[in-house]
Amino acid sequence: MLTDIRLQNFRSYNDESFELSKGVNIIVGKNASGKTNLLESLILIAGENSYRGKDIELISFNNEWAKIDCHTDDNQTRSIKLQKNYESVFKDYDIGGQKLKRLTLSKTLPIVLFEPENLLILSSSPESRRNFLDDLLEKIKPGFKDISKQYRRVIFQRNTLLKNISNKNNNELFVWNLRLSELSEVIVKYRLELIEVLNKSSSGIYSQLSNKDSVVSFSYVTKINLKDYTSDILKKLESSMNQDFVRGYTSFGCHRDDFDLKLNDHLVGESASRGEMRTLMLVCKVLETKIIEKYRDKKPLLLLDDVFSELDSGRRKSLTNFLKDYQTFITTTDADVILHHFSQSANIIAL
Repeated sequence: MLTDIRLQNFRSYNDESFELSKGVNIIVGKNASGKTNLLESLILIAGENSYRGKDIELISFNNEWAKIDCHTDDNQTRSIKLQKNYESVFKDYDIGGQKLKRLTLSKTLPIVLFEPENLLILSSSPESRRNFLDDLLEKIKPGFKDISKQYRRVIFQRNTLLKNISNKNNNELFVWNLRLSELSEVIVKYRLELIEVLNKSSSGIYSQLSNKDSVVSFSYVTKINLKDYTSDILKKLESSMNQDFVRGYTSFGCHRDDFDLKLNDHLVGESASRGEMRTLMLVCKVLETKIIEKYRDKKPLLLLDDVFSELDSGRRKSLTNFLKDYQTFITTTDADVILHHFSQSANIIAL
């Protein structure tokens, strides 16, 4: 839990400090007043990357560095300094006096971000749904982030070969096929375990948010035989080689997988109403919060970037009931839309 934060040369902030409440913090201001910048600083100090742009964009104009400092309720200091180096940015962390270049999972603060783009998770591309699973796994499974990086590197190397080697039967591909199949199997194993965890609570949370009994189910979607994964994916990589050479990319692997979500045995992408989709989005985020809390044994910080304006009064009330147990940061242009949900207990940060 954070008690205060100071921003220097960060985005639109020259040198500003803010006192933070252990409960709900409402960040209110006009458009372009720096609300989301403040929210973004919390993401950085937690140890995650910005969801809005490159690191070099975080340092305010005509400055060579930016710094974020904060304190936690157990009197620990946390800071991150971003230093320009030509077109790159170096990050230096200080966690309780310990200087670090990167943070292990145990050194990060767990966070959950609600933002308007989340509403597209269930209705847009498979990539957004894969990212939902993988981002959550990175927050709860030590080492998963490195496995994902290795997998992306293998895909890049294989695709580069597909575009550049002249001998279409070149055996160079086999070593990448083998490594891709090994890493893909590990990633899918983690994803399947997470799907199982999601299914245990999804129906109950949806029924609680919507005030009616419903059945919500997640199911993993892949073209690979899960019972004989390594063997089957190797066969498919070999059989699709000519097609991959023509297209210049890899046709099979966990980077092509997806998950289906059903509400009362109907695919939500085909039959769910707008209201049902918004409730399901909230279900996904509540599940994310509960799972992180369980695996990390620590309550995550909740960051809501202009989400209340996207919800009707019933869903606002349901979300409010859930937020009361967490340190929460909500951005808005109209505090009155939010404030009456929290009585006098909210901390107003006016920009």
